[in-house]
Amino acid sequence: MKRPVNVLLVEDSEDDAKLALRALRAGGFDPTSRRVQTAAALETALAEERWEVVISDFNMPSFTGLEALGILRSTGLDIPFILISGTIGEETAVNAMKAGASDYVMKKSLARLAPALERELKETQTRAAHRQAERDLVESERRFSQLLRNVQLVSMMLDREARITYCNEYLLRLTGWRPEEIIGRDWFEVFIPPEIDDLKDFFFKALLADKPETWHHENEILTRSGERRLIRWNNSVLRSGAGDVIGTASIGEDITEQKRAETRIKRLNRVYAVLSGINALIVRVLDRDELFREACRIALEYGQFKMAWIGVVDRSAMKIVPIAAAGAEAEFLTLIQDRFSLREDAPLGNTMSARAVREKKAIVCNDLREDPKILFVKERLERGILSLAILPLLVSDDAAGVLALYADEAGFFDEQEMKLLTELAGDIAFAIDHIGKQERLAYLAYYDALTGLANRSLFLERVAQYMRSAASGGHQLALFLVDLERFKNINDSLGRPAGDALLKQVAEWLTRVVGDANVLARVGADHFAVVLPEVRQDGDVARLLEKTIAAFLEHPFRLNDAVFRVAAKVGVALFPDDGADADTLFKNAEAALKKAKASGDRYLFHTQKMTASVAGRLTLENQLRQALGKGEFVLHYQPKVNLASGKLSSVEALIRWNDPRTGLVPPGRFIPILEETGLIHEVGRWALRKAIEDYLRWRSAGLAAVRIAVNVSPLQLRHRGFIDEVRQAIRIDAHAAAGLELEITESVIMEDVRRSIASLKAIRALGVTIAIDDFGTGFSSLSYLSKLPVDTLKIDRSFVTDMTAGPEGLALVSTIISLAHALKLKVVAEGVETEEQSRLLRLVDCDEIQGFLFSKPVRGEIFETRFLVPPPAA
Repeated sequence: MKRPVNVLLVEDSEDDAKLALRALRAGGFDPTSRRVQTAAALETALAEERWEVVISDFNMPSFTGLEALGILRSTGLDIPFILISGTIGEETAVNAMKAGASDYVMKKSLARLAPALERELKETQTRAAHRQAERDLVESERRFSQLLRNVQLVSMMLDREARITYCNEYLLRLTGWRPEEIIGRDWFEVFIPPEIDDLKDFFFKALLADKPETWHHENEILTRSGERRLIRWNNSVLRSGAGDVIGTASIGEDITEQKRAETRIKRLNRVYAVLSGINALIVRVLDRDELFREACRIALEYGQFKMAWIGVVDRSAMKIVPIAAAGAEAEFLTLIQDRFSLREDAPLGNTMSARAVREKKAIVCNDLREDPKILFVKERLERGILSLAILPLLVSDDAAGVLALYADEAGFFDEQEMKLLTELAGDIAFAIDHIGKQERLAYLAYYDALTGLANRSLFLERVAQYMRSAASGGHQLALFLVDLERFKNINDSLGRPAGDALLKQVAEWLTRVVGDANVLARVGADHFAVVLPEVRQDGDVARLLEKTIAAFLEHPFRLNDAVFRVAAKVGVALFPDDGADADTLFKNAEAALKKAKASGDRYLFHTQKMTASVAGRLTLENQLRQALGKGEFVLHYQPKVNLASGKLSSVEALIRWNDPRTGLVPPGRFIPILEETGLIHEVGRWALRKAIEDYLRWRSAGLAAVRIAVNVSPLQLRHRGFIDEVRQAIRIDAHAAAGLELEITESVIMEDVRRSIASLKAIRALGVTIAIDDFGTGFSSLSYLSKLPVDTLKIDRSFVTDMTAGPEGLALVSTIISLAHALKLKVVAEGVETEEQSRLLRLVDCDEIQGFLFSKPVRGEIFETRFLVPPPAA
């Protein structure tokens, strides 16, 4: 019998609406419906009638599906909202799901509509049941609290030795004792659980001393039968007429049931969070192993379980194979796979997981300490695990796997939790079945049967997706087309089986090197394709190709008991320069490959200019590596001048490359290459040591040594070993730290403010001062600026230039200087080139200036003779 359902269709096409209703009927529903085409009609329909689901087209002439979703969510109605589209992309679909859509269905796959609706209706019912259960628990707690106010409270008195001198009737009824059995006895021996062994020695003594922290307290007490009750105490001391402390008096409230109710609500919320998180996961994840991994992660993160694992049933081997886990030891999972069995007569064939598979029902242990059949109890208890549940994953009424959950509370898996968890297991089983069917169909349509890699059709779809991400992320993408040389000769001479074996081995090698089979494809008899989804620097592609082609040529391929070395040619096309769509990009990579095969080059870019540019960058990179070893880097120094005195106050060290072939190379040409290749770490360490060496040499020579500022790149500051590098550099001499300042650009600090603050504090603790370079370009928050452990602000040269253009520029510089002085920071203006700029900076009380007005950066020996003179004799 078909299930009735009331459907509100947001659809401008009557034909498409009919197709959707037909799909629902084919999936077991008997829909009644109403179709609206405008936002106003949608609002009216939602107000006039109760709907069980809203199904909306994604693109309509008058408004969009996302706008329809916003209208529904603004009403507060908790009903499913399913989008239907013929063109929606993965990123748009994900944004729709984040905005609150329940699911999305492509028009070419309307068979998914009925199962999606079935699942969403089921989840809606679950949420309603959960909210009702939570309301019931809160109402129960309210009634209990109301009742508690109307009954007696626990009351008792102790002498200074903690002997009971008085207890009221309510305490006796609660604990089951008679007065004559406890009066005169030690309260802590009779009522306090043995594990709270320090309560008398510390807490009671503090109470006798009338310490305020003892006036209010919670602890468990034991009844005569051994039951535990949680009491919230109000304590005070008893005094004699002379004012001496003679004992204590306490009034307590039994809050045991209240705490249990709170615990139940927290448990339900945790389990519901897991259910909701995994159901959201099921909608977007199409890979079984990823689904399992994420489900286990969600169980620990949202459900606060101590451990979770999911295994699938291997009927041929009669065992359970763990696929994913979180919080579980690798040895334990190996033991499950290798030694646990589904055969009942096997040594480990009657485990909880085996029983769950055989009996097709959940198996629960709510207290490991009381069940002698549980394996590895000692190890579990040491990890704080007290209860566990194994739930079968039933597909077509057969256990396809199990979900195992371990909790740190005894009695965790009660009836309400198990109801939700059983539903969760059913949803995961549904996803397994759905993914399995999709995978079988997709494999036939989109994969190469020989290598298991994607075919050309699937590869181009994936490239198109990566291109959309590259466009939104503002970065490049590279497509490589790989041709195996001499493949036809190998195929003809050794036979097709050998050729097929080579193709399989190449596919395996590429997958291992790339690390992700999703970016690979076999697109021809001897052609493979690779997409590099993100390219930040042109040199990245060339370095990757050089390294990979060399490794490929060195790799031995074994065919017919003989070892072969195979070479390859590669054609490269870059997005967006070489094509705005996947087909064009692929064709241009083919054209580049054809040129490479004709020219004899190992690889070529589609754009000849790019090939030449990359070759030039690689040459420059090699020269820079040699320059470091040959000592071709030098430091030039640019002085900073105190505006008030006109005297040299400090100096900035600037890296220069003295290329013996061309002379001094502009920093803008080689610094980006240093950062791109990581050489900046080595060159930065050299600059740090060289600056300290020069400072100490000036000092030893009796020159007027000044503090040297050294620039720090973003890569250096983010490197975890940078602080140790600074520490080692200044360890050479006790005076080294006093001669060093580190200049860090404002934008680098603001990338990760909290981490920057911690790093800068550690550096300042070494005695090294810190300057913020290019201040005003990094959008600092004033709240963060006041917390930054820095000594100096360097105003960016752009503000100095604008200062003479009008009063606004001068006002801005003046404001920055006033702010810095209020924070007790020194201010340096950089890029000062004219007397007018210097005069204005003196008027707004700037401390120091740096720029061509005083001196351009000069070689170290020139700086020494021109600016450093021995201090006057005393």
